[in-house]
Amino acid sequence: MTHDERSRAPVHALLADGTTTCVRTVRTDDRAALLRLYEGMSAENLRLRFFAASRRSAAQAADRACAAPRPGYRALLAETTGQVIGLAEYERTDEPGTAEISLAVAEGLHHRGIGTLLLEHLVSAARADGITAFTADALAENHEMLKVFADLGLRTARRFTGPELRCTIQLEEDETYLTAVEERGGTADVASLRPLLRPDVIAVVGAGRKAGSVGRAVLRNLRTGGFTRQLFAVNPHVSSLMSVPSYPSVAALPQVPDLAVLAVPAPALAATAEECGKAGVRALVSVTAGLDGAQARALLATCRTYGMRLVGPNCLGIANTDEALSLDATFAARHPHAGTTGVAVQSGGVGIALLDGLSHLGLGISSFASLGDKYDVSGNDLLQWWERDGVTDLALLHLESFGNPRAFSRTARRVTRRMPVLTVDAGRTAAGRRAAASHSAAAATRTMTRQALFTQAGVTATRTVGELLEAAALLHSQPAPAGNRVVIVTNAGGAGVLAADACAEAGLALPSLPVDLVDALVTVLPEGASAANPVDATAAVTEAQLRNCVDRLAGHSGVDAVLLVLVPTAVAAATGDDLVRALTHAPGRRSRTVAAVRLDQALPVRLLPVTAGGSVPSFGDPQAAARALAHAVRRARWLSRPPGSVPDLAGVETSRAQAVAETWLAGQPEGGWLDPRACAELLGCYGIPQLPWAWAETEEAAVAAAERLRGPDGRIVMKAHWPGLLHKSEQRAIHLDLQGDAQVRAAFRDFETRFAGLLTGVVVQPLAERGTELFAGVVQDEVFGPLVLFGLGGTATELLADHAARLAPLTDADVHDLITAPRCAPLLFGHGGSGPVDLEGLEQLLHRLSRLARDLPQLAEADLNPVLAWPGGVTALDVRVRLLPRTAHDPYLRRLR
Repeated sequence: MTHDERSRAPVHALLADGTTTCVRTVRTDDRAALLRLYEGMSAENLRLRFFAASRRSAAQAADRACAAPRPGYRALLAETTGQVIGLAEYERTDEPGTAEISLAVAEGLHHRGIGTLLLEHLVSAARADGITAFTADALAENHEMLKVFADLGLRTARRFTGPELRCTIQLEEDETYLTAVEERGGTADVASLRPLLRPDVIAVVGAGRKAGSVGRAVLRNLRTGGFTRQLFAVNPHVSSLMSVPSYPSVAALPQVPDLAVLAVPAPALAATAEECGKAGVRALVSVTAGLDGAQARALLATCRTYGMRLVGPNCLGIANTDEALSLDATFAARHPHAGTTGVAVQSGGVGIALLDGLSHLGLGISSFASLGDKYDVSGNDLLQWWERDGVTDLALLHLESFGNPRAFSRTARRVTRRMPVLTVDAGRTAAGRRAAASHSAAAATRTMTRQALFTQAGVTATRTVGELLEAAALLHSQPAPAGNRVVIVTNAGGAGVLAADACAEAGLALPSLPVDLVDALVTVLPEGASAANPVDATAAVTEAQLRNCVDRLAGHSGVDAVLLVLVPTAVAAATGDDLVRALTHAPGRRSRTVAAVRLDQALPVRLLPVTAGGSVPSFGDPQAAARALAHAVRRARWLSRPPGSVPDLAGVETSRAQAVAETWLAGQPEGGWLDPRACAELLGCYGIPQLPWAWAETEEAAVAAAERLRGPDGRIVMKAHWPGLLHKSEQRAIHLDLQGDAQVRAAFRDFETRFAGLLTGVVVQPLAERGTELFAGVVQDEVFGPLVLFGLGGTATELLADHAARLAPLTDADVHDLITAPRCAPLLFGHGGSGPVDLEGLEQLLHRLSRLARDLPQLAEADLNPVLAWPGGVTALDVRVRLLPRTAHDPYLRRLR
């Protein structure tokens, strides 16, 4: 699909009040609908729109919008159930990069965000068309229109031209604009979810008389769960089900439901949804499974037509434990416990496991959504709901897929600064190798891409449901640790050793205790105790001694967390001491993170109430405790550093780069690997340093190039080239350390002989000086966007797999993480006394590679390997770039999928 085709495709989006509208390009047959839009406007609104109360101006405007498509003009309308409710248009002016805009909103529908939504879509389309600024004239008294322009979040300038104001709006996308779009989107999203998560009237459609049916189970949970509002069943064969009034159809209900739970066979699902839409239902939960493609498309189209939000299909249901509502519209075996944890899952089985686990922990939920096949409502929607519901302080996610990962990332970055957001990293697969793939493509597994998303967004990613619950217990109950310094206290030396191993394997530090702290511990512990780390308090320790020890550790500035590891002993049993009370019977709340490991505990994790308030997590084994502490440390580190920013880069020529890509694709419409000259030109547009080189197609040209490029030592490198050649070392398509014309000629002839019929030319370069060989690359993921990879380079890139990855655009914090994350990082900072490499140059290379990936949607892969780094500079020695005929996609444009 071309950009123009994509931009003309209808999309659905939410207005400020949560209703759905369709935004699409105006067609020639829309003239009558546009005339009705203008004819319905008051004389005053016509005057403000056209500067005169002219019906003739309205007809001319409708004619202009419905004329045949023409360059430099675009008109978008918003419609709901076939009625046009708004129109926005732009037309290029004589000033380069500028277009004049106009806007009209239906009478009586102002303040619902129609005009702002249309302008956002118009801005996105204009940017793709190369327009950099909008101009608009408005009467100075048209305060509403001027406010719409001012509130967009774009830089706007005004100047008077008589009774009118001329507004100039710069279309450059920046953080201010994206934040404004997010805020509007969040408001609309939460409003659209109210009928779903706070309904006043619910109907269960398809609840059967037979025990064991899913619809009947949902109805039973709603009734026995104490739903406080109005509840109906829809079943044409009975007048009452389980003491709930039943009606033959949705249309026959005495009240219009806010929410309908659909438990009907798949072939009947779309027709049932349409019946709900016609009746005015605002939200659906579909527990029906097994839809084919046509049924799925029909269901979603119906929901969009009537503006209904949809959870599912193929889901467990939803719940909200607010005592004023008591909503349990699931078919789970047990009602969820009330609490402050928000849960969103795709798998119903995972949902049941999390609900049960949270109940055992005593945490409970605020609201729950089983998203199922996730046709509409997503994890991103739920995050925004929890952010604003005033109840949720912990969010748990299980997401097998992402509809818009970059929008999810921005939402999660914001939400996770207010509450812990945890997820099970579902769908992990072994890192594979693709035949004929670049190093970048081979390294960029979907697991690595998801991990980059979670890391950048501050989301705590766990590997199992059990690990998720363990981390949730610690994060919910304890203050964030200031660092990774853990002190282990135990009543059994062997158990302390196990815990020390677990902490070290989890990346936690077990520091030696300072002398003053050791002296203080010795005075409170029994004779024979060891005040090293782990602290072996021995089996003779009493409850009071252990409490005193823990309190002293938890109050020391050199300790970030205390882990108490206990085993049952006959000594404690004989004295009647309960060593666990050393943690739970504290005189006040501790400022440090504390946790327990009880090797005799049957449950993997429990929350023990503390007399001073709150609770302490108790784990069944040291590994679980260490994992949870490590997650808490990573979250604390993420919270402690600034969010980071994307720097401005000097010397970037985006327009020229786009022209290079378009010109090359015009000759290669199917896409493919660029030749060395096109690669160099593309990298040159972004100031990415490359070793000097020359292209030669004949032996004489190679000799001449070698003469020009030969350095002081006279040594030359020659690389063979033909389309599709990726790994030169494996093909023995590279000659190193060539000296003199004779060796250059011999190398060229060798290539001609071995690669006859393939060779298109050679690249001649001077032999690079010594340095650290690195790897930098980009892979454009169709779902997640561009992923930037960095790590150890050279011929062992894939074998050692020493890489880190982050999603573009890269902030300065992301680049710091990329450089410090690989195992080879010490080499860059002067390990071994060689001195640090040019770190600033390395940072610039990664930022510029990120910008290249962000600017060019056609960039499928880029492979810079090796990148040579030394104290005096950074340069790419070998470059491969693959382009595909792709078009830009605005990931932040407000739209429903």
